Amino acid sequence: MIRTPVFPPLMKGLAAGPANPFAIACDQARRGVDAGLIAWSCSDDRLRAALVLAPEEPLEQAMAGLVACAVGFQNAFGALAPSETALHLDWAGGLRVNGAHCGALHAAAATRDPAAVPDWLVVALDLTLRLPDEFEPGETPDWTAIDQEGCGLIDPIDLLEAWSRHSLRWLHLLEDPEGRATLARDWVGLVWDLGRPVTLPLRGTRHEGTFLGVDENFGMLLKTGAETRLIPLTALLEEV
Repeated sequence: MIRTPVFPPLMKGLAAGPANPFAIACDQARRGVDAGLIAWSCSDDRLRAALVLAPEEPLEQAMAGLVACAVGFQNAFGALAPSETALHLDWAGGLRVNGAHCGALHAAAATRDPAAVPDWLVVALDLTLRLPDEFEPGETPDWTAIDQEGCGLIDPIDLLEAWSRHSLRWLHLLEDPEGRATLARDWVGLVWDLGRPVTLPLRGTRHEGTFLGVDENFGMLLKTGAETRLIPLTALLEEV
């Protein structure tokens, strides 16, 4: 039986059962629920959770919440996983364990206007705990699960609780300019493919080029030929 997670005082949980926590959190946010709600769901093969935020700054800056939760997950996973396990973060939200995809973070907001202060922002986590039985180890080299990477003994509820704590710490640090700079330094050290050629599919369009770095709002600087373009984090927002 899966135990009920215990979250920090500023957060409260909502068990989603087999439903999609991302959709539930967005629905609750539209209804005006307080920030700090975490809708969650855990099965044998998948851990999903979604955190409701209430930004007080324009969306372009508020999207740093996605980065805070991504680094928070890396911190949580790093504290529970074997020391030799490497976890990296794709700019677009993907999670990589020992180089292979193992899940992702997603985001949705009340608006897509970068200059508007959104009524709410939801950051969701989706982590693969175990691959389906029909897949043999090594059959999908670019897709993995944490049990395939020597992390099968991690209690997913422990991981969820740790994610909430570490994310809350980073979200609080975002309120301070120095904290934002610290987040940027930690995040850049974890980003996958920085300085390398990348292919980025977004809303039906494939963006290709060299991932040079990010701007002050964590937007991707992508160089294609002689042109360098900025792809803002708001481009990652999903309709839920």
